[in-house]
Amino acid sequence: MNSYRTHTCDELRLSDEGKSVRLVGWVDTVRDHGGVIFIDLRDREGKTQVVFHPENHADLAKQAEALRVESVIQVTGKVVARLKTDEIDATNPDLATGEIEVDADGLVVLNRSAVLPFQLDRSVANEDIRLKYRFLDLRRPEMQRNMVLRHRITKTVRDYLDEQGFLELETPILSKSTPEGARDYLVPSRVSPGKFYALPQSPQQYKQLLMVAGLEKYFQIARCFRDEDLRADRQPEFTQVDVEASFITPEDIYGWMEAMLQRVFKESVGRDIVTPFPRMTWHDAMDQYGSDKPERRFEMKITDCSDIFANSEFRVFSGAVADGGVVKAINAKAFAPSVGQVDALTQTALEAGAKGLAFIKVRDVDNRDEWKSPVTKRLSDAELQALRERLNIESGDCIFFAAGEWEQSCTILGRVRLQCAEYLELLKDNHDIDLFWVTHFPMFAWDKEEGRYVAIHHPFTRPIPEHVDKVLNGEISTDLCAEAYDVIFNGNELGGGSLRIHERDLQDAAFRALGLDEKTINERFGHLLSAFSFGAPPHGGIALGLDRMVMLIGECESIREVIPFPKNNRAVDLMCEAPDTVDAVQLRDIHIQVKLPEKLRQKLEAEAAQEKEGN
Repeated sequence: MNSYRTHTCDELRLSDEGKSVRLVGWVDTVRDHGGVIFIDLRDREGKTQVVFHPENHADLAKQAEALRVESVIQVTGKVVARLKTDEIDATNPDLATGEIEVDADGLVVLNRSAVLPFQLDRSVANEDIRLKYRFLDLRRPEMQRNMVLRHRITKTVRDYLDEQGFLELETPILSKSTPEGARDYLVPSRVSPGKFYALPQSPQQYKQLLMVAGLEKYFQIARCFRDEDLRADRQPEFTQVDVEASFITPEDIYGWMEAMLQRVFKESVGRDIVTPFPRMTWHDAMDQYGSDKPERRFEMKITDCSDIFANSEFRVFSGAVADGGVVKAINAKAFAPSVGQVDALTQTALEAGAKGLAFIKVRDVDNRDEWKSPVTKRLSDAELQALRERLNIESGDCIFFAAGEWEQSCTILGRVRLQCAEYLELLKDNHDIDLFWVTHFPMFAWDKEEGRYVAIHHPFTRPIPEHVDKVLNGEISTDLCAEAYDVIFNGNELGGGSLRIHERDLQDAAFRALGLDEKTINERFGHLLSAFSFGAPPHGGIALGLDRMVMLIGECESIREVIPFPKNNRAVDLMCEAPDTVDAVQLRDIHIQVKLPEKLRQKLEAEAAQEKEGN
């Protein structure tokens, strides 16, 4: 192959027996078998066993014995078959090169390794240690597998979209701050004192402008930035597959994405998926599962019981119905929650906006069902019988209720449902693939804290045809529906998109519906409105989270497992120690002065001193 090696460490087979070869890589293991030294040599492709016989090359065996794991070496030698007789079988069926080994006659140490901060062949509970030494963590086989998977998925996406006539085009990283979505990361301008760029949360406006420019089909493997709280599937900087096209309907987007994902699964992990994907409306998703990204791989659907309790003496239920709300329930089949689990489920309900969590445990006592709950004392026999029939209640079941406004009640039980499934281990070792579309999202939601309407997706989302005139006339409500769609993968939003507004008057009306005045609209979106005045075509698109796609297809627990150099859950790069302070000259050049409140300054200094002492 080159002066360093003739083969990779995954390449040699029994058919290569007798060949003189040269290999390079990392020392994976060193074993001493009665003076004979065995080294498993590893590169990105795999492993090859190398043997050093002291009777042939005593000096080489001595050098090999002294090597630390993760040292980088070059070995030369001859390919020999591993011993395999009726009495002894030294082959390794778990290794692609397991039928051969290299009998070494040369060794060059290219770089010796220091003592490792953690063992690469063992799981490391402390994620911060892994992230601090990410260059070592990435050597582990499972991490190398994740990076290869990421590459293959990205390449498949590129190849497919290219075949469909999409152009891969870049959009600016230094952009303008906009008022919607998460907080922007801001970049001060040296040449424009007091002014700032914003890192893009997505290329949304730019890709729409590319449609106005007549390029018709665009895609980008786009870097995006959002200053928001982190979790297992979220990072401050992330990558999305960004797609936009002109003169299309949602059906075009569905067809492209389904075919693309079908190929991604086949070429990356060898799995077949069925197309077309099923579809369900946002209302049905919320009504049945309590989530706009429902996990459908187990049952436990949410059931409406409002009619059963409309005239109940239990005022919590009947009062909710009388006020225009609902009574919803789920039957957690064969679930006998402990006191601790009930407390945890109640806390989940409270965090979702509930005032409490009503539930009924059904137990078999002397061959008859006993319904254990303070709630049952206030329910009639007819109500309990109707509930039994509606929810198919049997001994061993546990019923949870939510009463009140429809969407909040659905959300409460949706979260309780997922937590019950976790306790019951309903998804343990489940490798099924459930891909489907959620469609017909609301266009607006009412933000009580801000006292205004906010966009469910973003302010450029197009209303469905029958609601266009309502937006133009300022007849705004949460009942208005958008031409928006999300693709869901096993209870996770894999991507979302919509048809876009392309008319200036409709876009202006949508901005005003969100409470923006003319001055703000012109300052922040004047360029877009101007573009819409010059023959903007109908267009739409979608963005799929690439990191999340790799995480889910690779069945990883965290998005950090599939990003080469991620931040931790505090948005810190522990390896490079970013973010960090900068010197006074740099601040002067960008016309910035840093002045922290005294209490915050003292707190940060104390935390820094504590962290330094810990290191």
